[in-house]
This record gives sequence, C-alpha cells and structure tokens, in this order.
Amino acid sequence: MNMKLLKTALVKTLPVMAGYIVLGMGFGLLLRESGYGVWWAFAMSVFIFAGALQYVGVSLIASGVSFISIALTSLMINARHLFYGISMIKRYEGTGFKKIYLMHALTDETYSLVCTDSVPEGVEPHQYYLLVSFFDHIYWITGSVLGSLLGAALTFDTTGIDFVMTALFVTIFIEQWSNTKEHRPALIGVGASVICLMIFGSANFLIPAMVIIMVALMSLRGRLETKEEK
Repeated sequence: MNMKLLKTALVKTLPVMAGYIVLGMGFGLLLRESGYGVWWAFAMSVFIFAGALQYVGVSLIASGVSFISIALTSLMINARHLFYGISMIKRYEGTGFKKIYLMHALTDETYSLVCTDSVPEGVEPHQYYLLVSFFDHIYWITGSVLGSLLGAALTFDTTGIDFVMTALFVTIFIEQWSNTKEHRPALIGVGASVICLMIFGSANFLIPAMVIIMVALMSLRGRLETKEEK
C-alpha cells in the first residue's frame, strides 16, 4: 500500500469526513441523551454503520419495541442497499475476503465515491475501494464517539438535533431533483409518504410507505429505464 494510494483515498473522502463527523456527533449526542454511553455509540457505528438507521435506532431501542419491528424497519430503511450491492458485483469481483467488509461499509456516500469516481492511474482499484470504505467508516465512528463524549461532558438541550438527518435528506432530495429531468420517482416517494402519514400516523407510516414506493418503482422500472436510454 503506497503513499499515492493513501493520499488519493484521503483526498477523495474529505467531503464525506466533513459530513460524517457532524452527523456522527449528532447521533452520539442523541444516544447519550437516551441513556446509552460511549461504548454503545462505538459498537453501533462499527457493526451497524447506517446513519439514518442509527438515528431511528435510538428511538427504537429507547422505546423497547419488538425485535420483529426493528428488523422490518431496518429492512425498509436500508432496502436501497440491496440494489447498491447488485450494481457493485462486478466492481468488487476478485476482492476475496475483503468483499465482506466492502459490502458492510457501502453507505450512500461511499457508493457515490466508488461508483462515480475513476480510479487514478497507478492505483490498484480494489485497494482504493477498501481504503475509501475504511476512511468513511472511521469518520463516522469518530463523530459518534466524540458526540457521546461531548454529551457526557456538557449539559445542554439536545432538542432538534435529530432533525439533522431530515435536513440531510431534504438537501439530497433537492439536489437530485435539480440534476434529473425524471421526477416521477421523487413524486411517488413524496406522495406515498404523505398519504401513509395521513392514514397511519407518524408512528406507523414508514413501513407501508416504503412498501408502496418499492412496488410503484418496480412497476415503472421498464418505462423509467426506456426514458433514460432516450
């Protein structure tokens, strides 16, 4: 592993570091506020490593919901990663045992980096993918631990910190809306969420909304792909 590889992966992941440190700290603060210490923050960030799910997981753990509810919620929130993984099969081919970690560390931001960036000349692709994934993971763990430690050292009102993930998703939504002419998937997502929110309430709308969105997008997949090709 040479210095060029390390430098390239580090520079490419610096924007992710800026976001993950802040978002991770928010998660650590919320977890501490719910009565769970730094080792919880560390363990969840190491073994779960899913920003939105970890934020939701704070309330799930604190409220003592059933294992089935946690499993279904986790599946629905991270269902998109099934499609991420399928699209990375060829790219990760030949990585050996490293593939286990590469799959675990495939977040939205990491997927964006390894999928859209061309590997610099002279850099071994699989080592590059591994380092990008590892650096992003370290950033999130660091932010989570710092947030938990900060929450233990300082006493302040954490009301509203959980809105950070909502703000992030709104920003991503606006950016994707601006960068594409095909808005049907976005409208389906918003429409299904609003309808399910009105029918099932804020505590139970997520799973039915995700099911409706998934079914609708699968049914429109052929038309959407045809339009993109044109």
